[in-house]
Amino acid sequence: MGLGAENAITAPSPERYLDLDPRQPHAETEEGGPGRPPAGPGRPPAGPGRPTWGRDVEFVLASVGYAVGLGNVWRFPYLCYRSGGGAFLVPYFTMLLLCGIPLLFMEFAIGQYTRLGPVHALAKICPLLKGVGVATTVISFLLCTYYNVIITWALYYFLNSFWTTLPWQSCNNTWNVVENCSSGFPGNASHLQSASQQFFDRKLLEMTDGIEEAGGVRWELLGLLLLAWTIVYLCIFKGVKSSGKVVYFTAIFPYFVLFALLINNVQLPGAVDGIVYFLTPVWGKLLEVKVWVNAAAQVFNSIGIGFGSMISLASYNKFNNNLLRDTLIVALTNSATSILAGFVIFSAIGYMAHIHNLPVEDIATDGPGLVFVVYPEVFSTMPVSQMWAALFFLMLLCLGLDSQFSMAEVAVTYFTDEFGSKVLRVFKRKELLVLAVCVVCFLLGIPHITRGGIYVFQLMDHYTAVVSLMFLAFFEVLAVCWIFGVTRISTMIKTMLGKEPNLFFRLNWLVFTPFLVLVILVSSVVQYSPAHYGRYVYPLWADALGWGISLLSIVWIPLGALQEVWRNDGSVLQRVRHAMKPTIDLEAKDYYPEEKSKTPECIAMLDQTGGLQVQYSQAGLGRYGV
Repeated sequence: MGLGAENAITAPSPERYLDLDPRQPHAETEEGGPGRPPAGPGRPPAGPGRPTWGRDVEFVLASVGYAVGLGNVWRFPYLCYRSGGGAFLVPYFTMLLLCGIPLLFMEFAIGQYTRLGPVHALAKICPLLKGVGVATTVISFLLCTYYNVIITWALYYFLNSFWTTLPWQSCNNTWNVVENCSSGFPGNASHLQSASQQFFDRKLLEMTDGIEEAGGVRWELLGLLLLAWTIVYLCIFKGVKSSGKVVYFTAIFPYFVLFALLINNVQLPGAVDGIVYFLTPVWGKLLEVKVWVNAAAQVFNSIGIGFGSMISLASYNKFNNNLLRDTLIVALTNSATSILAGFVIFSAIGYMAHIHNLPVEDIATDGPGLVFVVYPEVFSTMPVSQMWAALFFLMLLCLGLDSQFSMAEVAVTYFTDEFGSKVLRVFKRKELLVLAVCVVCFLLGIPHITRGGIYVFQLMDHYTAVVSLMFLAFFEVLAVCWIFGVTRISTMIKTMLGKEPNLFFRLNWLVFTPFLVLVILVSSVVQYSPAHYGRYVYPLWADALGWGISLLSIVWIPLGALQEVWRNDGSVLQRVRHAMKPTIDLEAKDYYPEEKSKTPECIAMLDQTGGLQVQYSQAGLGRYGV
């Protein structure tokens, strides 16, 4: 899941000159950027200054890279087989059509039209719920702090894949507890652990007995976490003009590995049985409400709605980019990748079930255990095991890095949109701002690579990615689809594309999408269960800490609403109504035409004292409605 701006911070976009309350002048209106007159009454904004993707395909690849992440590999296949096999595809694609595609189209439209990150874009669309934009930035920042830990684990496995014998292949290592170590999957023998499980628990994590025991830092993992953040920084510090090139590899390479693994796996004994198990429909599951809710949640989380990343990525588009085409490409590619990963994973699980003479359900699992325990065990039985292991974990690195790019970009975009040239005065160059974000995230990630870090990781993931996200998503849909309104969304899209969205999208935004998001939210609350890791149950203070982490993002929604109501005049009802009025310019033209030189906007000349005078032509002022 990002791609930043140019090397140095340039002048802010037109909307930049209005604060989160777009009715008031922004604190920076006196500056206007280097070599530009100050913005003010009778003058147009200071100029664009926001870079765009070098090619349309770079935006598509970056969005696909963000959407297609580790969840496609370790979450969807298990959820599919557990929720009715092939029958699960019915609710999955239904939810994709009614929820996923319309919301992705909506977020792309918001980012591309406003050319702002989620904080400022949503503040203009619905001032009352401007806190939603802040909340999305906070949740993306929190995810940044621990998502790179997964990349750290993948780096560790990748480097260990070059041993002559894979280190998780046998029980004859110093970290193994031989008396309860099994060279294969132990099946129903609960007192045994596989060699790959012991490698993960005792070698990689050196895990303690609970979150109460931090156990000290794992120095190997600390070094790899630093390496992971260095890779992220080197990929995004130059902005979209250079980082857009990185996604050519990170977004495409995983597909070569997935297809190579699939071709190899289907030739293994038992592989077909695993695929059949994966796809066999259990039609009775369609009568369970939970299956439909799981399908909607999977679509929602997989595409990445509510994190603010899609809005940030789209904000670097050209004004008239074909965002409907890009929406369909990203959504369908994401779903196709999930199904492809299901074939890859279950062909390997079927093979392992055949070797160990176990039922498939005794091996199938989800989450980190699938890619860091089950699949390493699969590689240890394959010919040329080191090659397959190295390719697989390199693929995980690419999947994770793409997602990490975009989440980091949300924070960077917020600072450049909010503080503009003030950031330039402090950090001098854009690269130093990106470095500061990466360093802070690195430091906050250190608790996750202590010996008790896996418990911190699971706690953060549960309360950030599960609990908070659905609240944010609901209020985002409420702000855009109902308060801002379908008519205004359609007007924005017509301004960019030349035609309004069809009845399918308008009906979904008005009825089906808000209803489905509300159902998912209610279901998440009803089905809520405290965080746990395996059989370990967190103490009450840890759960309280988890709720505190969750509130770090959610709390901005009521705070933003209260602040907006407070700053308005009149009765409470009048203040609320005023706060619900959008401040976005729906008559906007393309502020950033490709050929500006054809439309003269100003004439610069030297006065008698040698100072620079700027006179705006009527054509230039007319573009901004002056």
